[in-house]
Amino acid sequence: MSFSDAPARTRHLLVVDDDDRIRELLKEYLTRAGFRVTAAAGGAPARRLLGTLDFDLAVLDVMMPGEDGFSLTRWLREQRGAAGRTPVLLLTAKTEPGDRIEGLKLGADDYLGKPFEPEELLLRIEAILRRASDPQPVGGALSLGRCRFDADRGELTSNGEAIRLTEAEVALLRQLARTPHEPVDRLELAHGSVDPSGRAVDVQVTRLRRKIEEDPKAPRYLQTVRGVGYRLAPD
Repeated sequence: MSFSDAPARTRHLLVVDDDDRIRELLKEYLTRAGFRVTAAAGGAPARRLLGTLDFDLAVLDVMMPGEDGFSLTRWLREQRGAAGRTPVLLLTAKTEPGDRIEGLKLGADDYLGKPFEPEELLLRIEAILRRASDPQPVGGALSLGRCRFDADRGELTSNGEAIRLTEAEVALLRQLARTPHEPVDRLELAHGSVDPSGRAVDVQVTRLRRKIEEDPKAPRYLQTVRGVGYRLAPD
């Protein structure tokens, strides 16, 4: 896709990378693709920006001096309100499966290894933003014991208190909520995710069980269907 063909966008992205050259290249490319882009050279300035501005997505380099991308993702997910729900795309030269899983456990929405094609970066950003902006209504709220999931709003509460979810977790719950009590194939859930093998789905299910289940090791509501995938079993 050429820059002249890029559709108009008003989404605000945060790019965090300690390498001046890469940071400026990313900012230039994404700006020419139609995004509003703010850049930071490390974790400390990124925290200040995230505390004062709203972003539609954060692109974080993992390997930075001082605070790395993993630590920054963990901090971001601990924030209340819209900041804590900001989608995160991690960029890193560390491409071992364990590194990808670590990023997902911390709440990242996607993971792209360096070197990468700029167009792939753009496509992954667009996919995350599409998931974040598509409400995909599926028929109201479901009761999950002390928890309640409002699929229309993409909100999970426990005893009336809001529980922070990543956009990837919202998307997964919505997929399962479309057919409650029916198993959904693991690879179908993984389609279009950071890891089409399904490992990313497994990580997200583990995180969701910690938020929903009384005993995550003996799940009542987010069940494993052996040989198939997962099933959401509301009350």
